Amino acid sequence: MKKTVILYSPIPTELQARLANEFNLICFDKVDCHNEQQFLAALADADGVIGSGVNIKGEKLANARKLKAISTISVGYDNFDVNELTERNIRLMHTPGVLTDTTADLIFTLLLTTARRIVEVSDFIHQGKWQKSIGRDLFGVDVHHKTIGIIGMGNIGAAVAKRAFCGFDMRVLYTSRQHKPEVEQKYQAVWCELDQLLTEADFVCITLPLTPETENLLTKEKLALMKPTSILINGGRGKIVDEQALIEALKNKHILAAGLDVFVQEPLPADSELLSLPNAVLVPHIGSATVETRYKMAELAVDNLIVALQPAKPTTNLVNRDVA
Repeated sequence: MKKTVILYSPIPTELQARLANEFNLICFDKVDCHNEQQFLAALADADGVIGSGVNIKGEKLANARKLKAISTISVGYDNFDVNELTERNIRLMHTPGVLTDTTADLIFTLLLTTARRIVEVSDFIHQGKWQKSIGRDLFGVDVHHKTIGIIGMGNIGAAVAKRAFCGFDMRVLYTSRQHKPEVEQKYQAVWCELDQLLTEADFVCITLPLTPETENLLTKEKLALMKPTSILINGGRGKIVDEQALIEALKNKHILAAGLDVFVQEPLPADSELLSLPNAVLVPHIGSATVETRYKMAELAVDNLIVALQPAKPTTNLVNRDVA
């Protein structure tokens, strides 16, 4: 008898067909207030779920008595309580690796766009203001030979370090729970404490996941350590930064600018003060949003779920390794 699986995000047709061939498949294009009760009802009889962007913890798991595996189409897993899943003997799978380079590309795109004020000068042309050479008020800042500080040196952090060192001759500082000898050797990266990184870096790049330890890591006091000429790039999670403190730092020119792919609340509310700040470059959480990478992520997530619903414990891409 086939196991029952819920797909709660759109994926390519051929990948959905693989799931339908393997399982009794129940599909939701999305889960919102209009169909949440139907989703919860289906969850009660599901052996596995696959998708992205839906919080599945607490009360949503209370009646999921048969659930054995969750496959998230993402590398991040802050939509889940890992300890809760482990206690319930539910395997949580994710998709690291396949999005590393694409996300690092986006982080560096934000860095370059913010440094050279691309959005502002593009708007300058679109508004018909380009009548002569621009003045100093629209000048950007150099990226090459500057100091980049990377907070979090996982796969994405290392890919950012590679782009900075090999492509732009940048000095690389980083902070993480562990030293990374390979990154230090390849890119002459130097480990330092967070405070030193914030004080010295011209570009501060966040590549951390959201955990209880990283939430609100960059407080008002930490942001105050940054140079007034420095730029903050957040490609991790919005809640790692005190967003209101960042807004104040940008408004008061305590830092030069910020490039943000992630926010405390997503989608970003229409009344967010960030929208009124010319020195904030904002994109809608698109770190992995290319055709090729999203396909690879969905494909890996499908593979992950098929493996996770087998008796043998998965050897790769399993988040909660303490689960049976």
